[in-house]
Amino acid sequence: MKWRLTGRYLISIVIIVIIVIIMNITVLIGLYIQKSIGTGDPAEFEETSPQSITRAFQDQIVVSGTNIGISGSGKEILKRNKAWIQVLDEDGRQVYGFGVPKGVKSKYSPIDIVQMYKYQEVDASTMVFIGEKKGPDYRYSYFMGFANPYLERGVYNFDIRYALNALKIGSLILIFVDCLIALLVGYIFSKRLTKPLHVLIDGIKQLAHKNYHRHYESKGVYKDVFNHFNLLSRELKANEMERKKLDRMKEEWISNISHDIKTPLASIQGYAEMMKDKDYQFSAEEMRDYAEIIERKSLYLKDLIEDLNLSARLKNKELTLNKKSANIVGLVRNTVIDTLNDSRYSNRNIDFQCSDEMIKINVDEILIRRAISNLIYNAIVHNDEFVEIRVGVEKSGNAVCIRIEDNGKGIRQEEVERIFDRYYRGTNTGELHKGSGLGMAITRDIVRAHEGKIKVFSKLHQGTRIEIQFDLPEAGDVSG
Repeated sequence: MKWRLTGRYLISIVIIVIIVIIMNITVLIGLYIQKSIGTGDPAEFEETSPQSITRAFQDQIVVSGTNIGISGSGKEILKRNKAWIQVLDEDGRQVYGFGVPKGVKSKYSPIDIVQMYKYQEVDASTMVFIGEKKGPDYRYSYFMGFANPYLERGVYNFDIRYALNALKIGSLILIFVDCLIALLVGYIFSKRLTKPLHVLIDGIKQLAHKNYHRHYESKGVYKDVFNHFNLLSRELKANEMERKKLDRMKEEWISNISHDIKTPLASIQGYAEMMKDKDYQFSAEEMRDYAEIIERKSLYLKDLIEDLNLSARLKNKELTLNKKSANIVGLVRNTVIDTLNDSRYSNRNIDFQCSDEMIKINVDEILIRRAISNLIYNAIVHNDEFVEIRVGVEKSGNAVCIRIEDNGKGIRQEEVERIFDRYYRGTNTGELHKGSGLGMAITRDIVRAHEGKIKVFSKLHQGTRIEIQFDLPEAGDVSG
């Protein structure tokens, strides 16, 4: 776009110069033509001037011994131009004449010849020109008179000082006119070049005021600029819509998380008030039951706070990974066993499979266990109690793939695209689910922090498969 804009300015300058030069040449040619034709009507003139006709007429004079005449074409030329001819010998005596008017001398002295050529001696409407016919042994002069009242002959005398002064004034006038022309043409071109810029500036102001509905036709030298402006407008509009959607999700999430915090806090507060009230007498078994409830609610709040803290640190990349060599197969198997040992999920059908018993990889064990646990927990709480969950670890080439698959309710396509969004809770959440809504986002961030990839494949009413893939270290890179 830069070279187009530069080229446009250069072309404008060149066009201005060309226009000025053409106008100057036109003016000079006009002045020359006006000077050449005087005030006469050009339609009345032949292609050649009277002076040229006179100079060429010698070819029409025929000399044969002592006999002199003119050719038939010469007579036609004279008639067509309303002219006459008078041929003189070396003594100035007329030896031939054609159409010579009355009153014209037949014998001329040298001074008479000068007077005849220089001044209008015949009448006011006739201009006389002089020519010469030369041969090996003869020499004749001839007068040709043209009856044309528009013909003028003048003798010019001038002072060179006045001529130079006139040239200086004329040059200044010409420069002034050229400047006016350049300014006019430059203004027209600058108007065309700057008009789109004003439109762009106005559009940028609109974007600054969050008016993202501006769209301009892409054309001219600023075509690429308008294309990028329209693209920016669309992206800002999409970002604004996404921000509003995220704000709504965040507000909904804050409302839900506040409710999830208030519920256990209400239980803790209620049981604590009962236990300290002197009017109530509780048995040791009741006190243990109440203490267990308070502990369970406190642990839930603790997990919730840890989720919030971990999510913030992962999002801002402030978490330092404690990587070390670990058997990923044993790590995933132990996570499955820990899930089944939880009394809440002991009756669930979770199957574990692996392609190898030992697959070494550098990971942060605590975070990876957390990610796998989140995925298994997600498969449990979003399906009924009869769902079959299959967890597998498979080595494929230079990579290891961890799969968590179920045959449950599945996820709608629009939810699959949002499943890793912060603050998002799916619509298939069961009664067992009470959490921050950050579990899947935390899982994704943990996988990314380990430079891994996570993908979700799901069909409604058929089930869901989540795959995590890590690149295996090359030989000699595993430390532990």
